[in-house]
Amino acid sequence: MAETAFREGHVDADGFRIRFLEAGDGVPLVHLHGAGGLRLTPTHELLARRFRVVAFEMPGFGNSPVNTRTETMPELASTMSRAIDRLGLDTFNLMGTSFGGKTALWLALQQTGRVQALVLEAPAAIRQEGAAAPSGTPQEIARRLYAHPERVSAPLIDPALRAKAQPLVQRLLGPHRDADLESRLQDLSTPTLVLFGTLDGVIAPAMGRLYKDLMPNCHLVFVYDAAHAISTDRPEAFTEVVVDFLERHEAFVISRAETVIHP
Repeated sequence: MAETAFREGHVDADGFRIRFLEAGDGVPLVHLHGAGGLRLTPTHELLARRFRVVAFEMPGFGNSPVNTRTETMPELASTMSRAIDRLGLDTFNLMGTSFGGKTALWLALQQTGRVQALVLEAPAAIRQEGAAAPSGTPQEIARRLYAHPERVSAPLIDPALRAKAQPLVQRLLGPHRDADLESRLQDLSTPTLVLFGTLDGVIAPAMGRLYKDLMPNCHLVFVYDAAHAISTDRPEAFTEVVVDFLERHEAFVISRAETVIHP
């Protein structure tokens, strides 16, 4: 696959200097990363062929300073909304991965007129009892995140950077079931695609059905032979279904019935 050159930039929002990586042209697609921080995957490359992809590094992650200021997930969503404002994006598609899935949900609730469509990759907003984030050595974490860790060639997130962000992650993730958020989802009419890997060992794929029950315009897709990091395990399959959804919304090829994407 020919690589797309992602450009690095920074914006200032709520007193934070926020890094982002950007590539591609067309309709903007904003991505909010998971608890491990920003890491480009083959899926970013594929999506940048069709969209203007903007992948943010949220305050407190990566090499940014420790974030002791943000107290709640709605606060983080508001900060990211202001970061998007700095790029001059009036409307945009929004994608959130795991931890970033909960951020994206709150942002969509706060900016209902601006988010054209929402994609949630193994979102961490609704978690089963006993769910726990991957921990241990980088190799142990990889075995929890990926269906085929031996195929992941890019370097994993620096353990020190991951540890630095953990207090922020724990503070903002909140309870396994957030009654306030779930009550609001019933009024969120934004076209939404929720994807879970059939082999996800971090968040039970069955949680996906709760989003479908709660959200009036939600599509649910289970991706075969993928674990928690769907877009790394199955980049082509993930991209195919996401592109079709973002381009066609209500004419989406996947029906409202639960669907499994096979090889």
